[in-house]
Order: sequence, then structure tokens, then C-alpha cells
Amino acid sequence: MLAILGGIGAAFCFGGSTLCSSRSTKLIGSPSVVAWMMLVGLVALLPPLLTGGVPAELDAGTGVWLVLSGLCNVGGLLIIYLALQVEKVGIVAPISSTEGAIAALIAVAAGESIARLTGLALAVIVVGVVLSGIVRSEQVEYAHGRRGALLALLAAASFGLGLYATGRVGTDLPLVWAVLPARLIGVVFVTVPLAVTSRLKLTRRALPLVLASGLAEVIGFTSFALGARHGIAVTAVLASQFAAVAAVGGYLLFDERLTRVQLIGVALILGGVVMLTALTA
Repeated sequence: MLAILGGIGAAFCFGGSTLCSSRSTKLIGSPSVVAWMMLVGLVALLPPLLTGGVPAELDAGTGVWLVLSGLCNVGGLLIIYLALQVEKVGIVAPISSTEGAIAALIAVAAGESIARLTGLALAVIVVGVVLSGIVRSEQVEYAHGRRGALLALLAAASFGLGLYATGRVGTDLPLVWAVLPARLIGVVFVTVPLAVTSRLKLTRRALPLVLASGLAEVIGFTSFALGARHGIAVTAVLASQFAAVAAVGGYLLFDERLTRVQLIGVALILGGVVMLTALTA
């Protein structure tokens, strides 16, 4: 049950972060949004890091997972923004939202066992996530090339591997260390370079949005790491529901229309979650 709760909590946090970022990127641009999100998250983590100290369990093996987690999460963000520059949002979003399924496949390949009915429920949720991310052609921006689909797939693979690595770190180390890598690497390789070159932007309207995004990401990854201690595959697939959460949130908050396909996707997700909960109970 904790794997389910952790995944759902992460999905709502990631969905909220996505909604805030969808607005702030229009104000200050995506590079600055990523930079401020990482800085806010790192500052939020400093108190527990300083009070907890370096865990005794930290060794070369967990160090590799830490670095991999951070690089994959930050790399996935950079790739996804590149994909959106050359391809339709309606193509990029559904492909990249398969990150949870990729993380689940990695977990199974690494030896994590999943019951047959649990696997079926996860498959239903994955289909729902993909459908909920599909946008009608008149709602998306047309691009100059089809390589965006490949970039979106690379982003999904990067995010998926990052989720699995985060789950491994959260199993071996305190939760705060599972959340740290992406924020630390993001600050070093995104925030600092932008600040040094005077390209780091921030406006009064964007400030509360980047604060909310940064904090939501920290809480979301903490929830994911907690759930992953009880099953990386289940938690990863449920966390990928953030696409559906963002779609419904856009409808409720910004009056963005949901298509029939998206509504079917949301219904499949809810059905899969109910099935998972019943199996766990």
C-alpha cells in the first residue's frame, strides 16, 4: 500500500509542478525555470542535510546511483525542452510520460517480482497515462522535424533510469539523499552557468511559481523515494500519472479543454489504481 500512496503522492506533486512550470516558462523561459527550481529545491534540502550529516551507508555503489539519478533527471529535462523545440507537444508528452513504465521494466529486469494481476493493472495505468497526454492536432504547435519523437523517447528513457536510480538511493540512504542529486547537479550545471553569464531571469510574477515548482519537486521525489522502498515498479508507474494530473489541473484551473481520448485515459488510470489498491488490500 505504501508503494501506491508514494506513487500517487509523487504524481500529484509532479503534476502541480508541471502546471506551475507551464506558466512560469512563458514568463522567464524554460532554462531559468529549471535553474530556479533546482536552486529552491537545494535550499529546502540544506537543513536536513546539515543536521543529518553524511550517512554511514554511503559508499562507492550508492555513490554511482546518486550520480546517475542526478544526471538522468537533469538530462531528461534538458532533452525534453529540446524535443519541444522541434516537435508537437501532443507527440512529445505521451512518449515522455512512459518514463514510469521504463523504470518498472528496469526494476523487473533487476530482479523485482510483480504478480501477474499487478502487472496487468500497471499496464492499464500506462495506457491511460499515454492517452491522457495526447492532444488534438489543432491544440499543438507544429514543428520543423520528426526527430522530436526520438528525443522524447530518449527523455523518457533518461527519466525512467533516473526514477529507478532514485528508488535505489532511497532504499539504501536517507530520503533526503535520494532527492539531493538532481538539485545539486542542476545548480552546478544549469543555475550557476546562467547566473555567471547574466542569463538567469526572474520576475515578480514568476517568483511564486518557481518557488511552488521547486518545493513540489522536492516533496514529490521524497514521496516517490518512500514508496519505492516498498516497490520501485509500482511507485514509478503511478508517479507517471503526473501527466493526467496536469491535464485535469489545466482543465480546472486554466479552462483548458480535455479531449474524449484524454478522458478515456484518465478513466483507465483511475480503474488501474482501484485495481492495484484492491490487490494490495
